[in-house]
Amino acid sequence: MLNLAMMLEESAATRPGRDALVAGESRLTYQEVNSAANQVANLLRANGIGRGDKVALASVNIPAFPIAYYGILKAGAAVVPFNVLLKSREIAYHLRDSGAKAFFCFAGGPGLPLGEEGRAGFEATPSCEQFFLIDESFMDTLTGQPSEFETVATEPGDTAVVLYTSGTTGTPKGAELTHANMVLNALTCQRVFGTAEHDVHLVTLPLFHSFGQSVQLNAGFGAAATMVLLPRFEPKAALELMEREQVTFFAGVPTMYWGLVAADPGEADLEAIAGSLRIAVSGGAALPVEILEQVHKIYGVQIREGYGLSETSPVATFNHPGRVAKPGSIGQPVWGVELRLVGKDGEQVPDGEAGEIAIRGHNVMKGYLGRPEATAEAIHDGWFRTGDIATRDADGYYFIVDRAKDMIVRGGFNVYPRELEEVIMTHPAVSLVAVVGVAHPSHGEEVKAFVIRRPGAELTEAELVAWCKENMAGYKYPRLVEFREEFPMTSTGKVLKRNLR
Repeated sequence: MLNLAMMLEESAATRPGRDALVAGESRLTYQEVNSAANQVANLLRANGIGRGDKVALASVNIPAFPIAYYGILKAGAAVVPFNVLLKSREIAYHLRDSGAKAFFCFAGGPGLPLGEEGRAGFEATPSCEQFFLIDESFMDTLTGQPSEFETVATEPGDTAVVLYTSGTTGTPKGAELTHANMVLNALTCQRVFGTAEHDVHLVTLPLFHSFGQSVQLNAGFGAAATMVLLPRFEPKAALELMEREQVTFFAGVPTMYWGLVAADPGEADLEAIAGSLRIAVSGGAALPVEILEQVHKIYGVQIREGYGLSETSPVATFNHPGRVAKPGSIGQPVWGVELRLVGKDGEQVPDGEAGEIAIRGHNVMKGYLGRPEATAEAIHDGWFRTGDIATRDADGYYFIVDRAKDMIVRGGFNVYPRELEEVIMTHPAVSLVAVVGVAHPSHGEEVKAFVIRRPGAELTEAELVAWCKENMAGYKYPRLVEFREEFPMTSTGKVLKRNLR
């Protein structure tokens, strides 16, 4: 037997009175969270839901998310987390495609009509039988259920979580992650990051996403850490919580670190924050070296960058503590995971050359739910083809060159946006940059840079183009520059380049 809910249950047994969740002024202990999760499991069992069923969950970072998440797992069902920005049509697709029998949906609030969209998506999906609204009365709904529950005996190969990912093409596909995938990834995170006697996480990464789910929720609960929930990242609020709760562990995507660098700290005591912070982790997208250096200068912490995908549970590589952290590198493979770089034919590329990252190990998904052809295309002899292009140095550290789909082909030459972004970020007037390819009648594609300037900085398009020309090869530098006040972002904080093209 193996069930991911053990990450909560073990800590509830050994640290029952410790704060598990902090949300605003609300604090819940491990015993209280475990009891509430048991009530969710009893609610599901009373509605005929058990081992092998799928249950959808759409919520921001509030206590109901982990309570429902572990309750679903305890019942023997698989959790299907949804992005909270999905519209009713998309929700209906995900419910139908996953075969979800029940749906826990956050009511939402100003600017986030999730409850309405979720209800409409549910009503358009006859195969989904139960709808549970997460609102102010949600805990009252659980009150009538027993707070004791014997967790269903699931097997290591049973599906624990289905994470939807668009991949490189086509409609979203559900990556089936097993209990073994998720438990081993959480334990590997503990092995890599180390654990304090009592870690305090600031959880502003969305828990519906694999990064926050494995690196913080599951790994953190497994270590009896306290999770300080922040539903929406805002630099000032994050700094206030880091100081107030003496946060030791922060994980974020690059745009969050950019926000912390660009923010006015206000009354926050940066020295106190730096004194508590044990480790800072970055993932989800390539971290510009310039931001890494600025965070170290301001907050006194060395960001350690890792890499992974929904299909790999997600962590695959990391700049391990105790080893040299190489700026710009995603580090080396984590325990039990192998990487290699391959060409289009699947053969390994010679050392020093760029190739597509392929991954093999305990973290690789079972497959795409209901899509054997897509699974066979993505996984060859146990190796998952990621679509990310990288190089490897003599010490075995990997460096992301770019997503294969983001590569720009200008006049027959391959141009990697990430390389250009790293250079442009060093310009003193540039705060953030995103480089994309746009259609061109003779070159096929032209290189265009979208730029957010530093506050008060004066820089024209022509001046930046001229500077790039001096600092980059002739076929690489952007001929087009457009200044923006902000970039379109995903709910996980990644720049939406497709919306810039």
